[in-house]
Amino acid sequence: MRIIEIKERTILLIDQLTEVWEKSVRTTHLFLSDSEIEDIKKYVPQALNGIAHLIVTEKDNKCPIAFMGVEEQKLEMLFITPEERGNGLGKKLIQHGIDNYSINELAVNEQNPLAKGFYEHMGFQVCKRTEHDEQGKPYPLLYMMLN
Repeated sequence: MRIIEIKERTILLIDQLTEVWEKSVRTTHLFLSDSEIEDIKKYVPQALNGIAHLIVTEKDNKCPIAFMGVEEQKLEMLFITPEERGNGLGKKLIQHGIDNYSINELAVNEQNPLAKGFYEHMGFQVCKRTEHDEQGKPYPLLYMMLN
């Protein structure tokens, strides 16, 4: 397994990461309906192509199993395939992001308490809450800062 920053974002890689995203979201974002997931999925390739730093974890077969996106010092996205959850991969990615990209802030869905707990475990604290997500949908966000 290796963690690498992606420089060349091929169509194949974007498709693979979109699949990782969808599997992860269907496991962790239980507050979203199937149609909402499908609607959001349309924008995932654009987000993956537009993020400043795209960091991917690959298995030995070069197949992506997790990724995160970093913009300035903010974690914008972190998704792990369900099969790899609970194995310390999220912790490795966050630590990599803190060490290499100075990540010190993020936003998480309030309706994803496992993610909130994970980020708290990693040293982040809630500093702000909004009633709606960044697209104006009624999904409260918690903004967290690294202590």
